[in-house]
Amino acid sequence: MRSGLPVPGQRRRLALSGVRGRVAKGRDFTRQALQDWGWDATDTAEDALLLVSELLTNASLHAGGCTELALTAGEVLRIEVHDGSTTPPRRHPSPQRGTPGGHGLYIVERLSDHWGTHTHENGKAVWAEIEAARLTSGRPTGR
Repeated sequence: MRSGLPVPGQRRRLALSGVRGRVAKGRDFTRQALQDWGWDATDTAEDALLLVSELLTNASLHAGGCTELALTAGEVLRIEVHDGSTTPPRRHPSPQRGTPGGHGLYIVERLSDHWGTHTHENGKAVWAEIEAARLTSGRPTGR
């Protein structure tokens, strides 16, 4: 495993329009990027994979499907999931403990250092960031 930061601004994109098994493909794509960047040996890397799963699943369930997954490396790992809807994501008002569904954005908020959304001409991107220092040290989030 390499340590440190990858070359800043490295970006990888995976087209997902019409692709079956988007979540699994997105996780595999992310796992390979983390490995290539030397960020695969910590529990925080597992958090990044869970963030990818949650963002892709939310886009599939609530935004008509995801069109692209983009990963950008630098001082942070930025995970972006693009979809064709301009409707911003919203938290389920009261997810029930122990039951599936309604927890996705709470998980994203808990595991990421920052997250948000922005609209563009073809829809929106929902993004989450993890500080690079966490990916090299495995330090948990302060949340």
